[in-house]
Amino acid sequence: MGKMSDFTFPSSDGVHDIHCRLWEPAGEVKAVVQLVHGVAEYIARYDAFASFLTDHGYAVCGDDHLGHGESIHDDTELGWFSDEKGWEHLVDDEKRLHDLLAEKYPGKPMILFGHSMGSFIARTYLGTYPQGLKACVLSGTGRQPGVVCAAGKVLAKREIKAHGSKYRSPTLQKIAFGSYLKKIENPVGPNDWICRDEAVVRAYDADPLCGFTATAGLMYDMMDGLSIIGRADHMAKMDNALPVLFIAGDADPVGAYGKGVQKVAGQFQKAGMKDVTVKLYPGHRHEVLNELEKEKVWSDVLNWMEEKT
Repeated sequence: MGKMSDFTFPSSDGVHDIHCRLWEPAGEVKAVVQLVHGVAEYIARYDAFASFLTDHGYAVCGDDHLGHGESIHDDTELGWFSDEKGWEHLVDDEKRLHDLLAEKYPGKPMILFGHSMGSFIARTYLGTYPQGLKACVLSGTGRQPGVVCAAGKVLAKREIKAHGSKYRSPTLQKIAFGSYLKKIENPVGPNDWICRDEAVVRAYDADPLCGFTATAGLMYDMMDGLSIIGRADHMAKMDNALPVLFIAGDADPVGAYGKGVQKVAGQFQKAGMKDVTVKLYPGHRHEVLNELEKEKVWSDVLNWMEEKT
């Protein structure tokens, strides 16, 4: 049986300590998976998936981003990155964690796994720090045209100027997430779009560290990140030999019900990426790792990683 432990490291913002969770297998480590979680959640939610991977010889580690989980100083920071360079800090923190893991497990293949906003962070990472990875999995990703990102930044900046970067804007929240329930019949709550497992969704609803209204500062930073990962010059910096697996549900509004995921994969191929795989799961919503048929997704990811490492 494997073991789980927590640790911290200093954030690149120079202010916070970043909380991390490490899952280690009982035997020899065959590879290391670095998990990058999404917005309005935290790394402990990945315990079941991480434990599954440790059962197959993988060490798994992830952090609570700035403004999330146990990396906040107080509740006012929930859903807030920084007054300056918020997105840059997130990406640099992932590099710091990567370096710590590479030092702890020298010579072991390193795999980056990003979900939702974490997939946006991972995609930024791939063009910023293209070396040192053996494979990358992008879960529940999507795309926004440059004009949409620019408009979002203008709106967020307006809210920040009027109310401050920690203001929780109902307007921005509605623009960002308000349409996600439109294809779900008789939703019980506002977060039913994340998956079809009622227990998962109700636990998410009840968790104060999940599903909160993000700050105007976070919205600005995320639009900034989305604008970066959509640029051809950024994607051209990625290691074109890196295998990349896209996983998503075809009922996920973040990925435009599969169409957005396919478009991003096409952008990767156009940028010269030689090994791109897309797996869309029928009926699955946003969190494919927590869906009703999650074991099938876990096995698909494991088999792909085994093949690539």
